[in-house]
Amino acid sequence: MALKLGDAAPSFVADSTHGKIDFHQYITGSWAILFSHPNDFTPVCTTELGAVGKFLPEFEKRGVKVIALSCNDVESHKGWIADIESFTPGAKVSYPILADPTRELAVKFGMLDPDEIDAKGIPLTARAVYVFGPDKKLKLSILYPATTGRNFNEVLRVIDSLQLTANYSVATPVNWNQGDKCMVVPSLSNDAATAKFPKGFETVEVPSGKSYIRLTPQPNVD
Repeated sequence: MALKLGDAAPSFVADSTHGKIDFHQYITGSWAILFSHPNDFTPVCTTELGAVGKFLPEFEKRGVKVIALSCNDVESHKGWIADIESFTPGAKVSYPILADPTRELAVKFGMLDPDEIDAKGIPLTARAVYVFGPDKKLKLSILYPATTGRNFNEVLRVIDSLQLTANYSVATPVNWNQGDKCMVVPSLSNDAATAKFPKGFETVEVPSGKSYIRLTPQPNVD
């Protein structure tokens, strides 16, 4: 069964390019992202892991631990890394890649793609993205088919939103980016919003006359 928002991260120990990893221990006290791949030595996966290697300083700046998963063994992963780094100049795959040749973890996380079958007739892993908070609970999931590569600029954007909204009474509107105005959550009264947001907020007039769209500068940006 697929993970739902708010579910606790499954606990497991698995082999990886960094040795045995206890997933709960690895992510303790940190934001974390787990992203899965259908297979080693495949074109789209190679571009994705290279992109993550280039983005790694951005994830680290946000206090996010990164871990990948692919349905092959560790020796296959290690051989693949040279191709990944060669294809994406400047990329360093210094994050761990979990081995899941039996699909045990893919089943545990609910990330199999029934439309993509390997030579043995076994479903491949879909391109899943799971973001866990410091409480080890699922904060966001995105599931792509094996044929569609992910946009890691978008993954960074949603992590910025998750970390912001976890600490302030705001929501982020469509196409929001770091530094843009945020929306005051509906559960906060105007008096509470005035006290909470020293930069103030504006209420947008709409035909219904309802005062539910309230914009405020991003509270953690000077």
